[in-house]
Amino acid sequence: ANHPQIIHFVVGLLFVGVAFRLISLTPWFKWTKHAGAALLFIGTVATLGAVKSGDDAHGPVERIPGARDLVIHHEEHGKQTRTIFLVVAGAELLALGLAAGVKTGGFAKWAYMASAVVGLYGLSVLYETSQLGGRLVYSYAGGPGLRTGEAIDTERLLLAGLYNQAMADRRAKKPVEAARLIDEMTMRFGADTTVQFLRAESLLLDTKDYAGALAATRAVAIDTMPRWVTRKASLTADAFIAMGMRDSAKAVLAPLVAKFPANTRLKAKFDSLP
Repeated sequence: ANHPQIIHFVVGLLFVGVAFRLISLTPWFKWTKHAGAALLFIGTVATLGAVKSGDDAHGPVERIPGARDLVIHHEEHGKQTRTIFLVVAGAELLALGLAAGVKTGGFAKWAYMASAVVGLYGLSVLYETSQLGGRLVYSYAGGPGLRTGEAIDTERLLLAGLYNQAMADRRAKKPVEAARLIDEMTMRFGADTTVQFLRAESLLLDTKDYAGALAATRAVAIDTMPRWVTRKASLTADAFIAMGMRDSAKAVLAPLVAKFPANTRLKAKFDSLP
């Protein structure tokens, strides 16, 4: 469950740590020598936690259809990143040991250079690991709704999936599929005001049931919040317009245009009516 928090520390610490190590090889900002070492040590320890937490969290994500190969690829890159930065940490320890010796101090810079070179390679692998993790989360939903293990989060994931796919189907000119998904959404989440408005909108746009859309919109119980009031009025007006009852649409919109003059969308709809 802690994998997202840990991995962000890994990315931040190691990228800054390698940057400091590179700067420390120049004649400027000598303080970056020890600062870079500290960041690289802490970041390397964090990679151990990142790999462990990733192993603990991968089960539910791996079971998502189509995600297994990407999960394995992400894990392999994560373990490779850990191994590379263990080498970097070893080079840093060697450099510190060489710098402490009177006769070996001159060789410390070579160890720091080795740390920088291996660190740069490690950052490229870390970047790829992060890219793969991002794909798991944002392209395969390998995190939203799953991380806490709470049923309510899974329900939110399902609701988001139904909504986004319904909108995609509507854009693709697939009204039957869009209406079917919104019906499923209504069956599962019908108490939600937004879902009730989405169903009324679907009756209007997808199934062309204008009278049903008007009835569904009127049935939505709302409070006095402006966004709900204007949403209900706008959908009601759209249903009247679709039925050719423009005077009724104007009668619905007129008082709200006067009450909410800053609502340019509502005013534009009102002004478009003859």
